[in-house]
Amino acid sequence: VQLQASGGGTVQAGGSLRLSCSASEFTLNAHAIGWFRQAPGKEREGVSCISTSGDFAYYADSVKGRFTISRDSAKNTVYLQMNNLESDDTAVYYCAAAPRPTLAQKWFFGWGQGTLVTVSS
Repeated sequence: VQLQASGGGTVQAGGSLRLSCSASEFTLNAHAIGWFRQAPGKEREGVSCISTSGDFAYYADSVKGRFTISRDSAKNTVYLQMNNLESDDTAVYYCAAAPRPTLAQKWFFGWGQGTLVTVSS
């Protein structure tokens, strides 16, 4: 199974983007879904994760107060709303599934190709 991240693009600092995570023939609703990112020359890092019910979410300190994760069960989609973007947010963003909410990457599966977010200053 592969989850597809989409919605990336180029935006000026201070702007917003909304990323979407979806999958065909795979029910996102039955799993915790996480967002991760990898900036050029850096290791991949956890950004946010949402529980199956949508009632609980984790955020990396660097994005707290700016990013919001949510899920639409009817559309089998998880979103990452990114506001007040900064140049340090420039990265390829990935989504993946896990059996429970966590930002520990070892638990995640279904890594797709990601979507590129570029924030210009």
